[in-house]
Amino acid sequence: MDILYLLVPLSLLFVFVIAAVFWWSLKSGQYEDLEGPGHRILMDDDRADVPKECSTVDADQSRAGDK
Repeated sequence: MDILYLLVPLSLLFVFVIAAVFWWSLKSGQYEDLEGPGHRILMDDDRADVPKECSTVDADQSRAGDK
């Protein structure tokens, strides 16, 4: 029973620390854009540095070479 004198204040301190960290994360903008990272992963373009003219010319040349 004596352990409760230690565990109850310790648990209250733990709750306040968690609440403070959560409050800080809200104020620092951690939850501003919840959908953006998911859309960036889905819309990732692996060949963004290649101009469209070069990519279509390369594709046409590779098709012509296959015939």
